[in-house]
Amino acid sequence: MTRHADPRPDARPDSAPRWTPGRRPSLVLLDLDGTLTDSAPGITSSMAAAFAELGLPVPDAAGLRSMVGPPLAQGIQERGVPADRVDDVVAVYRRLFRAGGMLGGNSVFPGMESALTRLQDAGVRMAVATSKPQVLAREIASHFGLDRFMEGGTEGVFGADTDGGPRSSKAAVIAHALGSLDEVPPAEQVVMVGDREHDVHGAASHGLAAVAVAWGYAEPGEVEAAGALAVVRSPEELGTLLLGTSRPVG
Repeated sequence: MTRHADPRPDARPDSAPRWTPGRRPSLVLLDLDGTLTDSAPGITSSMAAAFAELGLPVPDAAGLRSMVGPPLAQGIQERGVPADRVDDVVAVYRRLFRAGGMLGGNSVFPGMESALTRLQDAGVRMAVATSKPQVLAREIASHFGLDRFMEGGTEGVFGADTDGGPRSSKAAVIAHALGSLDEVPPAEQVVMVGDREHDVHGAASHGLAAVAVAWGYAEPGEVEAAGALAVVRSPEELGTLLLGTSRPVG
């Protein structure tokens, strides 16, 4: 069942209207990790190996999983890594990730391609907005054939800077996507779809509604507390909600 929640008052930057279920959006921004692809196996194994290689205490399974989704440096710092070691962890992790985990430990969630096809056939424009470095996100999207659903192909896959540049937060990535796409519709016709609180807060910073997916990597209650407008349980349910054939409940 789709769950609907009232956004937190403090998550709304202004009183501008946002998208609501029952109206078909013109543009959907999609997170990558935990939303389109099940990347946790490759990310967590590469991160564990990076910590071990650098002689740092390896986080437990829950700690490693919590690092999937947020900006990379943030997730590493939250695991207690000293600030002067964060860049080292990032560098080793990326080397190991590129060597195997990025594609070999990754897969498209079952049912996602069907949901994207439904949206595309209905004329909904789509783009990826991810905290993953843009160069890696485009390679992943191309490898799994997800780019064929995005506005302009791989050009419609937007991500963070590679080397700690200013485009690191989800809000900054969304700004990059909205500033790069042609003929961006009004905010009330745009929806952000993701699995973590960072997606919800990033969308709110631009006055956008956020729909959360339940198959990702959020902690219980995380996206609801962040102000997600709805939480969907399957890709099929996501397509149904966005195409305006599902009414809010509860």
